Amino acid sequence: MATTEPDIQRTAGAAASDTLGELAADRALLGRTSTAERVADILRTRIAEGFFRPGERLSEENIGKALGVSRNTLREAFRLLTHERLLVHRLNRGVFVRMLAVQDVIDIYRTRQLVECAVLHDLGDPPYTLDLLDEAVGGGERSARERDWRGVSTANIHFHRELVALAGSARTDELMRSVLAELRLAFHVVADPQALHQPFLVRNRGILEALRSGDRTEAERLLAEYLADSRTTVVETYARVVAEER
Repeated sequence: MATTEPDIQRTAGAAASDTLGELAADRALLGRTSTAERVADILRTRIAEGFFRPGERLSEENIGKALGVSRNTLREAFRLLTHERLLVHRLNRGVFVRMLAVQDVIDIYRTRQLVECAVLHDLGDPPYTLDLLDEAVGGGERSARERDWRGVSTANIHFHRELVALAGSARTDELMRSVLAELRLAFHVVADPQALHQPFLVRNRGILEALRSGDRTEAERLLAEYLADSRTTVVETYARVVAEER
């Protein structure tokens, strides 16, 4: 039997309802002192997780209702995320999750190279506090065994976030949180996340073990090679996707 347009609309409506129901569960994170910054934190996390996809229009009415916040609060959160280059406002059309250009991806990796390698270079003398880094590596390996490639991607982002956190700098943490969230926009449009992320699991483990042994110089070398190879893979893959969508 052919699928009719009303059937498609009902299916899309049910999917949207499920999505907004899941987002409504985040309302508890706002607490009593709901602020635009906290709303932005929730939306930033959801964008990074692929809950909202690149190119998707964000509905003020639906998201505001799901989170239980005013339109003004939500608009301020949108403004903050637009400043972070995660969202884009299109005149007379609304707010959309940003679709990166290839040059954006190149620039993100340039920033990562500068920041992440500098963190290891200036790390100081061992021993280092590696519990959260170890947890991120183990989480990626478990997700790979379960063939959860989205989970591998998330664990990989956590690994790099915890790597930067070794610097003990709130400013650097905030910078990388934004940079890595923006990078996920590129990951979400790639059709084969396994090929994109799996090869780097063993390299995460190698960096961790170098730090565990106290060899900061080796860890920095491994990280520099890792980021150079990752940039080549991601940029080439993303450029193909962008070309195919034109």
